[in-house]
Amino acid sequence: MSKEIKFGVEGRNAMLVGVNTLADAVQVTLGPKGRNAIIAQPYGPPKITKDGVTVAKSIDFEDPFEDMGAQLIKSVASKTNDVAGDGTTTATVLARAIYAEGCKAVAAGLNPQDLRRGIQMAVDDVCKTLTSISRPITSKEEIAQVGTISANSDAEVGNLISDAMERVGKEGVITVQDGKTVDNELEVIEGMKFERGFISPYFITDAKTQTCVLENPSILLVEKKVSNLAQLVPILESVIKNQGSLLIIAEDVESEALATLVVNKLRAGIKVCAVKAPGFGDNRKATMQDLALLTGGTVISQETGMKLEEVTPEQLGTCKKVEIDKNNTVVLGGSGDTEGLKERCDLIRHSIETTKSDYEREKLQERLAKLSGGVAIIRVGGSSEVEVSEKKDRVVDALNATRAAVEEGIVPGGGKALLYCSTKLEALKESHAKNMDQKIGIEIVMKALRAPLTTIANNASEEGAVVCGELTKEGVPIEQGFDAQNGIYTDMFAAGIIDPTKVTRTGIVDAASVAALLTTSEAMIVDKPQEGGGGGGPPMGMPGMGGMGM
Repeated sequence: MSKEIKFGVEGRNAMLVGVNTLADAVQVTLGPKGRNAIIAQPYGPPKITKDGVTVAKSIDFEDPFEDMGAQLIKSVASKTNDVAGDGTTTATVLARAIYAEGCKAVAAGLNPQDLRRGIQMAVDDVCKTLTSISRPITSKEEIAQVGTISANSDAEVGNLISDAMERVGKEGVITVQDGKTVDNELEVIEGMKFERGFISPYFITDAKTQTCVLENPSILLVEKKVSNLAQLVPILESVIKNQGSLLIIAEDVESEALATLVVNKLRAGIKVCAVKAPGFGDNRKATMQDLALLTGGTVISQETGMKLEEVTPEQLGTCKKVEIDKNNTVVLGGSGDTEGLKERCDLIRHSIETTKSDYEREKLQERLAKLSGGVAIIRVGGSSEVEVSEKKDRVVDALNATRAAVEEGIVPGGGKALLYCSTKLEALKESHAKNMDQKIGIEIVMKALRAPLTTIANNASEEGAVVCGELTKEGVPIEQGFDAQNGIYTDMFAAGIIDPTKVTRTGIVDAASVAALLTTSEAMIVDKPQEGGGGGGPPMGMPGMGGMGM
């Protein structure tokens, strides 16, 4: 396919059109008085959202050069979302501001590489300043404040996330699901839950709830298929003798053995249930070991050379209670060694830090949560599918922002932290810039750092430039910022208007990275649009050809 190429100012300006249009659509959602965007969907009703990355991902352009610029800015929002989980609108606004100023500077004849070095110097300094002014998040109220701000000042969402985090711990799993009522709900599952239900419905003990509940059961952990009846006899005899109950977690329990268990349950009243082991491959092995540590049992596997018929009662795990339905199993109050569990959690944390696979990291975090805290489910309610979808976007953003705040602390919100950082770059410009082009690069970042606060103020029908001027006057403390919701200047920490340091830092780093690369680009290459259809001759019967008649 032939290509179309644009060079220099012409190419950068063509991309800037796409960047500006995308950023204009995204920035209307920024701040407490930001507006919603409505996005047409291929199926179903339009999506209403205030989530920057969702708006950005929905936009494509017919012009390939405009689309190229927009796609690169989309990547800023996506990367920020992947790393920090929030702050995508701010990152988009910053990227546009840096690129727009960079285009002007290069068009004026400045060296693009020195500009880029100046931009990078400024960003490094901003990251240091953000770290220095960051405060650790210490109270349940602060966690709620972060969630509230990110959920567009929805205090109910902030409190819901704060409650969930308090109950399952900082490392606990918190998931967001569509609710079935008009109200938001929080469900906390304490203990270890995995997505495997009973193998046979004949194991049900409560017909009303369709669940199997075992009190103080012995737990047999088997890393292979159980198919032989004789293998289970000694274990069943031991359970019957002690008038106890038995939970079998195995790769599978096949026909003969399963039939024996069901018959014993129905006729002899033995309290027993069989469940397939969770996960696959290495993840299954690791999860079975987690269960063994949690319950104080031993995993019976071919690798260790242990035989099922030789299992002793001491090798069975125990817990206070097990609840099993057709899809899930929850192990409550495992009697495993506390010190061993702690060491296992430390090992998993180390693996999370060192793994390079996102999938592996996600599975490790799930395992850690199940061992150390528990699982919380936030069910988002609403009166329509559209409302639930919009609220769910905000809840997910708020949850991600809260996790980021717990991880790296908080800074003044409402764009004030970045505005403060811009005032600190003047000294860097004088001390570290080696030439005028690098100084201009630093000035580009200084100007861009004012953009988020300016946009928040403009969206609240205030004059952004005036607000920035008020907050950069000499003697204004770091904490002093602009409360766009109420139109007043206030202490941002005291008012609960705070941003996670990680979200703010990630936004400027990602924005500057892509914008600087765009600025230093000189040749833009796209596929040339195909003109017309195929090369066949004109259809028969066209005017002037006499049709098909003879």
